[in-house]
Amino acid sequence: MMILITGHVILTPEHRERMIALGVEHSARSRGEAGCVAHNCHIDIVPRQARDGSAYECLVFVEQWASIDAVRAHFAVPASRAFVAEMRALSPEPPAIRIYAAEDITAKLMRQGNGQGDAA
Repeated sequence: MMILITGHVILTPEHRERMIALGVEHSARSRGEAGCVAHNCHIDIVPRQARDGSAYECLVFVEQWASIDAVRAHFAVPASRAFVAEMRALSPEPPAIRIYAAEDITAKLMRQGNGQGDAA
């Protein structure tokens, strides 16, 4: 079963460039780890609202791993721990993360003739 991870961290104006650089570095490093199928970092430019009412952008992570063991190994990498610690220090709220056990059902849905072709 494939493991999907989604996460985000609030980008602050004063640390925006540093946080983006950290995200890019973390994704690039993670892509080289055993069991990493995909590790992507994006900026969500649609403003969200923080607890204090202010608008903010998010740095969003979407990861795909071959197994839970690969995820455990990823979380144990010292550079991964340092990444999370620095992001916590730079953001007004802790990074958010969700981990899912997933099954790719694309082919099954396409065989059902739902009329969507390969559209998402």
